[in-house]
Amino acid sequence: MPSVPKAPQWDVHRLPHADGKSFLVTGGNAGIGYFVAEQLAGTGATVVLGSRDTAKAEAAIASISSRVPGAKAKHLPLDLADLASLGASVAALELDRLDAVVYNAGVALDHPPRRETKDGHELMFATNHLGHFALTHWLAPLLTATPGSRIVTTGSFAAKSERLDLDDLQSTHDYQPKRAYARSKLAQMLFALELDRRLRAAGSTTLSVVVHPGGALDSLTPSRPPVHVRTTGERLRYLPLGLLVQGKDAAAWPAVRAVLDPSVRGGQMWSPRAFGLRGTPRIEPIWNHLADTTTAAHLWAASCNLSGNDLTFTPHDQVR
Repeated sequence: MPSVPKAPQWDVHRLPHADGKSFLVTGGNAGIGYFVAEQLAGTGATVVLGSRDTAKAEAAIASISSRVPGAKAKHLPLDLADLASLGASVAALELDRLDAVVYNAGVALDHPPRRETKDGHELMFATNHLGHFALTHWLAPLLTATPGSRIVTTGSFAAKSERLDLDDLQSTHDYQPKRAYARSKLAQMLFALELDRRLRAAGSTTLSVVVHPGGALDSLTPSRPPVHVRTTGERLRYLPLGLLVQGKDAAAWPAVRAVLDPSVRGGQMWSPRAFGLRGTPRIEPIWNHLADTTTAAHLWAASCNLSGNDLTFTPHDQVR
């Protein structure tokens, strides 16, 4: 196995300036996505929070503004489960370029029954994977108009032990919520790596990068009222877990580095340093099943069919 190149020093608390740049964070109103947006806002960039809930997005923007003087943050109504709405959402961005998008939004269901979108797709697969796949189609003109732009996809440690069932991508048979969630995240990660291969083949300067946040707990996450409130009791009670996992503020670090660090390359995966669970971000070797190009190609074709978007690349760095 080839050695992983050593990345230069990176200070998660001293991020480079990104004045004049624009970043979109799906699911930027809560959880890890909120901290990705807050940290990126501190660079001077314009940060767009993609969220279907206007009230939550406005609360998140108010929180960011209270902590980042002069923050340039705004809300984009975005419902990844409604594929037909995505073109209008991207048009509402009113941008002529986009430096990076972080695919962070996700749905995780813990209990049956199996739920479907109005298009008839299983909810977690539709939101976590298909929605982002289709969103790439609509964002492509903005991304390809921006030299060196980045598509950063948030995967999950849960995907490491899963495999896709190409004959049942939407968990129609033997639906198990936790397994369906893990497979939806695996689909995202396979898509991100296949996307980078196709971008490279087309001679594009846009990069596709995978990140995973490790273990992130609300109880270890600093308060950001009203977005997130942690009591002193919770902080003290769960403090020992900080030896193994981390808060969602630290879990945002791999995505933030993937957006900003000039040393990042397409097709890489960035994760927390300590066993992929906590710590500062580093390059992690691609898991063996993520390197399965045959499965990734089949998933790509199925995703085009299910989403109604023929996501193809030309040598002229255009996506159609």
